[in-house]
Amino acid sequence: MKQTLILGNIITVDDKRPFAKAALVKDGVFAYIGSAEEARRLAAADAQVLDYGDCYVYPGFIEAHCHGHFAGDRAVGQANLMQVGLTDYAKYREIIKDFIANNPQRPFYVAAGWVENDEYVTKAYLDEICSDKPLIMQTGGGHSMLLNTKALQWAGIDAAYARQYGYDQVHVDSNGEPDGYICENPVVEILPKIPVTLADAKNYLLVWQDFALSNGYTAVGDAGTELFYKQSPQAYYELEQEGRLRLRTYAYALTTDNVADPKAEVARVAADRVRYNGEYFQYVGIKAFLDGVTEAHTGWQNQDYLDQPGYHGVERFNDHDKMVQLLVEADKEGLSVHVHSEGGGATHFMLGCIEDAEKITGDMDQRNVLAHLHFVTDEDIRRMAATRSIPAVAPLWSPAVPGVYDQEVAYVGQELAHQGYPVKSFCDAGANVVFHSDYPVSPMMNVKYSFYMAEKRAAPAGFLGLPDNTQRNIEEAVTREQSLRAMTINVARQFRQEHRMGSIEFGKIANMAVFDCDFLHDDIDKVAQANVVATIVDGEEVYRAE
Repeated sequence: MKQTLILGNIITVDDKRPFAKAALVKDGVFAYIGSAEEARRLAAADAQVLDYGDCYVYPGFIEAHCHGHFAGDRAVGQANLMQVGLTDYAKYREIIKDFIANNPQRPFYVAAGWVENDEYVTKAYLDEICSDKPLIMQTGGGHSMLLNTKALQWAGIDAAYARQYGYDQVHVDSNGEPDGYICENPVVEILPKIPVTLADAKNYLLVWQDFALSNGYTAVGDAGTELFYKQSPQAYYELEQEGRLRLRTYAYALTTDNVADPKAEVARVAADRVRYNGEYFQYVGIKAFLDGVTEAHTGWQNQDYLDQPGYHGVERFNDHDKMVQLLVEADKEGLSVHVHSEGGGATHFMLGCIEDAEKITGDMDQRNVLAHLHFVTDEDIRRMAATRSIPAVAPLWSPAVPGVYDQEVAYVGQELAHQGYPVKSFCDAGANVVFHSDYPVSPMMNVKYSFYMAEKRAAPAGFLGLPDNTQRNIEEAVTREQSLRAMTINVARQFRQEHRMGSIEFGKIANMAVFDCDFLHDDIDKVAQANVVATIVDGEEVYRAE
């Protein structure tokens, strides 16, 4: 029997024993949590000892909503032209030109991370850079992209395609021809077509795994596993079979907007669950997009956009009966439905579907997830808790970032923009709040900044060159304890894994993250400077800071 003795300041997230000085691990699970003296007495003579001294040991942190393949792709794959948050089109053109000049052998180019500004650019912008090969420039948020002429031809986007999807999603010129800018459904259609091999995909996932583990995360929710690559489940499966997958991944299979046959779709996911599920990769639900994002005018709002009267955004999955059927059929298989719900209109729609599905199933614990929740009414916050739906919120998005926040104000008004990204209201209503980053759609997946921004509702001083006045709606700040639970046990509950992870308790999987900071009591500015010391999976150190 393999044993490991963990020593340090252990924050357990167990109400019965919130603090300990030692934990004994046997065969990957906690066998004892308590005093160092007793742990040493119980440990075998040959037990491995991991002594972290005055550092703090937490349950392994868990990310509720991210995209593994995409993260690895942006790090080392086609999309390694990324420069997040750049709005200077002239500078971005030079970055892309330099990359193409240094990589002339590539048959296909993808850039990522740009942010739209008031200047509208078309395919001509990219044709000036590269006219003989497909070139795609994807926004940092991932819901929009710009294609050059060759990429439009490669993707089959023509005037008929634009008419099919509508001009809100495929922009056209005065002649009705696509001008290169697309968003939402067409983006989702195109992403999996970008050339990637299974070997590349496995490499992307390993790079992603290293990133997550080095940041203290031991489990993640992959929201739309096939979103960026259709064979991602196969890549996960093979990595686990090869013994190389250590980051536990709880997957939500991607479904199409207003899916034609919800029953057949659930059956497909259930079959894939049998085919691919293991210890480190498991299907737990189905992912759907209800809308887009406010900055692209595609978030489904409760009201019209101020700059576009008569228009309230893109309603992607808006068939009430089909969503209810999807929820009911998923419940029969023990699966939940996880939706992208950015605008208030999308959230209101989804909660109505959940309420009707619960009347049919009688199951008040399906753990359906609504992610992003940029704008939410007080009524819908209460309905979220009443239906025991899970709000996946993003403290990392809460600061009023200049430019981005001004854009929100222009689109939805000062009052609503100020109220954006509520967190405390969900906690006060009694909902099972979880934190997410949507990485790499957003540029960070970070424990210390999640703590900081959840409490301060602002970015740390000097953060990414931002000014000091980024605070938004301090009334939505939460306590450190609430933040810790929202990144550990609450997310475990989302995945129906609370009996196995999310806290340091007897019999649970020995996943831990070690930091040089007391997140619960240290000064909040010190929290923003915290460092990862080590990450432990199944009682084994899988990452150690140099």
